[in-house]
Amino acid sequence: MELTLGIPALLFPAISLTMLAYNARYLAIAALIRQLHQKFEETGSKSVGLQVKKLQKRLTIIKNMQATAIFSFLLAVITMSLIYVQLTFWANLIFGISLLALMISLILSFIEVQLSTKALEIQLKNMEN
Repeated sequence: MELTLGIPALLFPAISLTMLAYNARYLAIAALIRQLHQKFEETGSKSVGLQVKKLQKRLTIIKNMQATAIFSFLLAVITMSLIYVQLTFWANLIFGISLLALMISLILSFIEVQLSTKALEIQLKNMEN
């Protein structure tokens, strides 16, 4: 299969939408951390402090999700440049790395969603008791 300019260009909308979703998750968690931090300063509650630490872990994962998605986007642009100057071997190699970076970003997203779900399950169980 020959790699054409259109193939890496297909990643542009996918990565852009992914970045919007990642950014929304980041902003939601950042707002929650700010609220919990204020509550922690008022009450000194250990459970609130633990929640903030868990959220910090999720923020780190989201930061890595964003970084790998941006890296994938950058490599897709480089791929298009390499196709334009007819360096097909390098274009194929860089495009493969771009796809791998996007895959890593999606795996990190999956992990972050699992952590989020576990946190919600714990809160729901606390409400039942």
